Amino acid sequence: MSEIYRGRIAPTPSGPLHLGHARTFWTAQERARERGGVVALRNEDLDPDRCKPQFARQMLADLRWFGFAWQEGPDVGGPFAPYVQSERRALYLESWRSLAAAGAIYPSLHSRRDIAAALVAPHDEPNALDAEPIFPPALRAAPSSFEMPDEPGDVNWRFRVPDGELITFVDGRHGPVSRTAGVDFGDFLIWRKDGYPSYELAVVHDDHAMQITEVVRGDDLLTSTVRQILLYRTLGWQPPAFYHCELMRDAEGRRLAKRTEAVSLARLREAGRTPEELRAAW
Repeated sequence: MSEIYRGRIAPTPSGPLHLGHARTFWTAQERARERGGVVALRNEDLDPDRCKPQFARQMLADLRWFGFAWQEGPDVGGPFAPYVQSERRALYLESWRSLAAAGAIYPSLHSRRDIAAALVAPHDEPNALDAEPIFPPALRAAPSSFEMPDEPGDVNWRFRVPDGELITFVDGRHGPVSRTAGVDFGDFLIWRKDGYPSYELAVVHDDHAMQITEVVRGDDLLTSTVRQILLYRTLGWQPPAFYHCELMRDAEGRRLAKRTEAVSLARLREAGRTPEELRAAW
């Protein structure tokens, strides 16, 4: 792990960034500045159906307008390039092979919803459209039922969680956070049959490879962090520190989503709002 504080901002270009993104990313940037650290911008564009080049261009423009400044990223380069996930598939295969060698993963058939959820962060809200259901252990493939290939191929792969184990980490905002494997979350996707790694595998690989020392993101990813800790442990890597921010919500108490265009940074900019004014309201 790097001795210099290394933070990251990791948006997904699947639509306009909104004010909730900005507040979480601003927290990440401020924590890096306070510690004299570095901020890396990573374009998490693994979903080819939702992530579009025009959103990636708008993402960079909106972040610059709001006052963000990163020292590494797809537009400025850096020692851990490429900073675009769709260009890092060969690197993710290395981690897949390590998990396969450890006997930690297995081929799996699952629903179309599971497949779609594997490309995005699995948010920690029971009624969220992108919440991932707990996978039934009875549907696991036994190690004796398949031969481990050299490539993932055209099949989906899941990580086998240690049922009943309590996994705990200390969050920078919440303090100790615990989840029980097989109860709070189940076997999760790490590779899709269409050739893409899941969110969980990609961010663990990238945060390790880019020497990120602290991951700052939203409260809805607390359970996702526990999944990722299992991946770090299996891969023999030291996890970074974690800080989970309070989510920004609408009048009905729902977390802001990219479909909430009224608070998109682009719409706020068009309305004549200034970044200073918006940040002051926090």
